[in-house]
Amino acid sequence: MKYLFLTNYFYPEFFRGNDIAFDLASKGHDVTVITNIPNYPRGKYFDGYGLFKRRREVVNGVKVIRVPVIPRGQGRHYEMVLNYVSGTFFVSLYTLFYALFNRFDAIIVQELSPVFIGIPAVIAKWIRRKPIVFWILDIWPESLAAGGIKNKQVISFVNGIVKWIYRHCDKLLISSLGFRRKLHAQGVPDEKIIYFPNWCEDDIFNKNEEYKVPDIPDGFKIMFAGNIGAAQNFENILKVAKRLSHINDLKWIIVGDGRYRHKIEEFIEKNNMQDKICLVGRHPIDAMPLFFEKADVMLVSLCDNPAFNLTLPVKVQAYMACKKPIIGMLNGEGKETIEYIKCGYAADANDVERMCELIVKLKETPQEVLEEMGNRGYQYYLDNFQKKLCMSNLEEILKEVH
Repeated sequence: MKYLFLTNYFYPEFFRGNDIAFDLASKGHDVTVITNIPNYPRGKYFDGYGLFKRRREVVNGVKVIRVPVIPRGQGRHYEMVLNYVSGTFFVSLYTLFYALFNRFDAIIVQELSPVFIGIPAVIAKWIRRKPIVFWILDIWPESLAAGGIKNKQVISFVNGIVKWIYRHCDKLLISSLGFRRKLHAQGVPDEKIIYFPNWCEDDIFNKNEEYKVPDIPDGFKIMFAGNIGAAQNFENILKVAKRLSHINDLKWIIVGDGRYRHKIEEFIEKNNMQDKICLVGRHPIDAMPLFFEKADVMLVSLCDNPAFNLTLPVKVQAYMACKKPIIGMLNGEGKETIEYIKCGYAADANDVERMCELIVKLKETPQEVLEEMGNRGYQYYLDNFQKKLCMSNLEEILKEVH
């Protein structure tokens, strides 16, 4: 089959749409990706890419067309608006011309913010009368509100666009079960909705044994891995860390980088917690298993927000795949999943006292019980989130819409 794949982000940016495109191409399908010039998360074009460099290439058998976009810069509101508008305009323009002169059997969309990537998909459908399979990873307009946009007129306008996009899609794949209720509220019939969860990267299973992991302090280690942003609820996590600072061998290990990092650094300096909180920076994905092995439990956290409460953070799958018990400070589907599987404990996003209690409880838990939690998560991962299982399900979905 011949597929047109639309996404704002594609290799060398790390998103799971890469896996979909590469897997389809490896099975003999003809896949063309229309996407932006890579600029996430750095906020500037990746080395080797630009307005006049590598605009068309073939990656692992996938034909890639990269369109102009204003880079997201430091992620300020006006920069994100320029990034979203320019990306939507140029992807729509290039998709229009591609659809006029090329045939394909179906349109696949990876919807990471902004949701407007659905607009060129509808354009392509109008021209070729081919089905759209739309994979929802960010729920809009809630994600817009979570980013600080509160204007009711803007939210209402965007919600109208979202409903229009959904109405023209043949299948809506949801990465979190909580999305189903939201789609129902937006008038989407249940038969159009299919649960299609995230999986973790292959590199989680192909660890780089030669990578040198920086020194990590001894003790009971709670490890966070991923983006260090405002959404990750570090304001409350730091309150927990301060309240438990009297426990000498309790250590917080933060692997990653992001806009909230400087606030953590300020907190460490102000509260003299250099021996309690260790920031080790960003490291390659294939090194993550080496870090995870040094942790006693893995931390997942999200602020209390309608958009976040509907999602299952993808790091949960990665933690499960590495057989690690999980401590969560979040609401909604993420908390419910941890509690349902019994692969760890979770407190509400704003419940500092309960989070402290759970951490003390985990610290006092025998090692063999922690291993049992990790194994339960791993088994659930194998049964529900394996990449090969997800890819097989997607092929069946695509066959159904043809």
